[in-house]
Amino acid sequence: MSDHLLEAEERQPIGTAVAVRARWAVTAVFFVNGLLMTSYIARLPGLKTEHALSDGELGLILTVYGVAAVLTMQFVGVFVARFGSVRVIRLTLVGLPVALVGVGLAGDALQLAAAVLVLGTVMGVLDVAMNAHAVAVERVRGRPIMNGCHAAWSVSAATGSLLAAGFTRAGVSPTGHFLAVGAVLLVVGMLITAWLLPPSADHVPRSPDRKRVRVGWRAGWTRTLLLFGAIGFVTMVSEATVISWSGVFLHDYHGATLALAPLGLTAFTACQTAGRLVGDRLHVRYGAPALFRAGGVVAVCGLLVVLLAPSPTVAIAGFGLLGLGGSVLLPLVFSAVGHAGGDGPGAATFISRFSTFTYAGILIGPALVGWSAELVGLGWTLAGLVPLLVGVVLNARLIAFADRNRPVSATT
Repeated sequence: MSDHLLEAEERQPIGTAVAVRARWAVTAVFFVNGLLMTSYIARLPGLKTEHALSDGELGLILTVYGVAAVLTMQFVGVFVARFGSVRVIRLTLVGLPVALVGVGLAGDALQLAAAVLVLGTVMGVLDVAMNAHAVAVERVRGRPIMNGCHAAWSVSAATGSLLAAGFTRAGVSPTGHFLAVGAVLLVVGMLITAWLLPPSADHVPRSPDRKRVRVGWRAGWTRTLLLFGAIGFVTMVSEATVISWSGVFLHDYHGATLALAPLGLTAFTACQTAGRLVGDRLHVRYGAPALFRAGGVVAVCGLLVVLLAPSPTVAIAGFGLLGLGGSVLLPLVFSAVGHAGGDGPGAATFISRFSTFTYAGILIGPALVGWSAELVGLGWTLAGLVPLLVGVVLNARLIAFADRNRPVSATT
C-alpha cells in the first residue's frame, strides 16, 4: 500500500461505532497476550527438565527474557510514531505465537536462550503497544477501559494455567502445547486487529515537506514519569511478592498446611480479577484519584490483616483484600501515564518508560524479598511493604492525569 493510500485512510474520522469495536478488540488483545505469556511460564518446569537445566541456568534464561523485553520497550514510541500502534500490534500478534513455538522447538539450552530472547523482545513491544492503544481508545471514547483490559489479562492468565495443566496431564510436550495454542491465537490475533483503531489514532503523519516528526529514544524521562515509575515499581514488587512468597509465609508464619498455603495466591488473584472487572465503572463514578486512593487504602489494610492475622484462614482473607484493593492501582497508573504523554505516540513513549519500572519490579521483587528475609525475616520484610504502599496512596494526585486529559463522553 502506497503512502498516499495510507495517509488517505488515516484522514478518515473515527466514529463511535469504530471506537466501541476497538474497545472490545484491544481487550481481546490483552487476553491473547496473557494466554501466550502464561502458556510459556506454566511450562517452565517441563522445559527445565527437558533441557536438564540447573536452577542457575534457568534463572539466567529468565533474565534474558526480562532484559530483552525492557530494552525493546524503549523504542516502541518510535515504532508507534512511524507506523501507528495498530500496525505494531498486528505485527507482534503474528510474531508472538511464532516465537512461542520457537521456544518449544529449541533443541538445547543455547537455542532455548535464543528463542526466549526473541520471545521477550516481541512481548516487550506488544506490552507497550497494547497499553498505548488502550489509552488511544480512552481518548476517542472519552471513557476509561484500562481496568477491563487488565481484567482480561488476569482471566487469560488463569485460563492459560488451566490449559497448561490439561496439556501436561494429557502428556503433551511443551512443543505440542505451544503449537496448538500458537496456531489458534495466530488466527484469533489477525481477526481481532481488524477492529482496532486506525493508525491515525497515535501515528505521526508526514509534515508538508514529506518529513516525519521523530520521537527521540531519550524522550519521556521526566520527573513526573519517574514518580509514576516509583509507584509502578512498588505496586509490582508487592504483587510479585504475593505470587512468589504468599504460600511460604502462610506455611512458615501462620502454620498453614501445604494444601492450604497456596490459597493465599488463589484469593489474591480471584479478588484482583473481580476488582478489575468493575474498576472502569468505579472510575467513571468516583474519578481516578479517589478510586486509586481507596484501592491503596484497602490494599494496605489487606496487608496488615495478613501480617496480624490470628489464623491462616484470616491471613488468606487478607491476601484477598490485598488483591481487591491493589486491582485498580496498576491499570489506573497505566492510563494516567498514557494520558500524561499527550496525543499521538507520546502515550507509547511514556508507557514504554513506565514499563521499565514495572518489569523491574516483577523481575527483582521476589529476589529482593528473599535477600531481605534472609537478613530480618519474611514477616518484617512484608511489613516493610506497608510504608511503601502508604507512599503510593499519598501520591494519588498524580493519577488525575487520566481524568484531566480525557474528554467527556456519554458513550457507554
